[in-house]
Amino acid sequence: MPTAPDGLERRDGPVGVLLANLGTPEAPTPDAIRRYLAEFLADPDVIDLPRWFWLPVLHGLVLNLRPRRVAKAYQSIWTPQGSPLLVGSRAQAAGLAAALEARAPGRTRLALGMRYGEPTLAAALAELRAAGCARLILLALYPQYSRTTTGSTHAAVDAILGAQGWRAPTTRVISYHLEPGYVAALAASVREHWAKHGRGARLLMSFHGLPQRYVAAGDPYAAQCKATAQALAGALELRTEQWAIAFQSRVGAERWLQPYSDQLLDEWATAKHGSIDAVCPGFSVDCLETLEEIALRNAAAYAEAGGGALRYVPALNDRPDHLAFLAELVLARLDRRLG
Repeated sequence: MPTAPDGLERRDGPVGVLLANLGTPEAPTPDAIRRYLAEFLADPDVIDLPRWFWLPVLHGLVLNLRPRRVAKAYQSIWTPQGSPLLVGSRAQAAGLAAALEARAPGRTRLALGMRYGEPTLAAALAELRAAGCARLILLALYPQYSRTTTGSTHAAVDAILGAQGWRAPTTRVISYHLEPGYVAALAASVREHWAKHGRGARLLMSFHGLPQRYVAAGDPYAAQCKATAQALAGALELRTEQWAIAFQSRVGAERWLQPYSDQLLDEWATAKHGSIDAVCPGFSVDCLETLEEIALRNAAAYAEAGGGALRYVPALNDRPDHLAFLAELVLARLDRRLG
């Protein structure tokens, strides 16, 4: 690959699109989950406790106890093709690549990389460099920005580019929590769910949780989740009492964003609200947190508490309207030099 003296690639190549997501274990086994969690939970952007304290706890306690329990959860959703997150992400990548090629023939090259696990971000970037990409567009599939997700991915990409000696001009999608195409696709998915399954008494909008102290320190995630929820409720013309926002997947004893999804569902069951619907707008593709935690575990708990059925609205995954929106995000940045 010809390079300029300053390490910049030739400027006449395609624009590389790096599609990034969180990642997944390679198998629903304790050993595979232990390897995945060792990488994920060692990230200081995810767990910001002092390394001298956290790493002994991680390797001496967490990685000895958590993988076996988490393995059972993964086994309940694993598919013949593999992890739902990886299967869905590959479908998204293929669909988005096709949409971009149809709209801008020959101008882009797309690669999929995971922040943790495989396919790695480093392998995806090496693929784009080998394809002669002149510059990069980084699209991390987190609609709402947090330094624990989008921020961590951006930092990892910067470190990898530096290690590879590739000074590729990079345009970044920081967040897309209020983009009209994203909100419209969410609303369409809920309406289609209602048309197929009937409409529940209430709609739960459940987002991944975050320790409250991260938000107190300036992380915009909570505000962006609330903005998305309000926009979706508006698009669906829901009254205030017909929906609620909550946060799931908390761990540890510290205070996380509230209300907690499981506790809110307990309240709704006690109040006998009957059958409800649940959507997880912060997840671009279905994964452990949506399929096992919400659609299986919380649905079972809600029914057992006398609440009725909890019907899960699938993530946007590779819906055509979702792929069309993602393509627009990329195309809008195609001629930008930096971002």
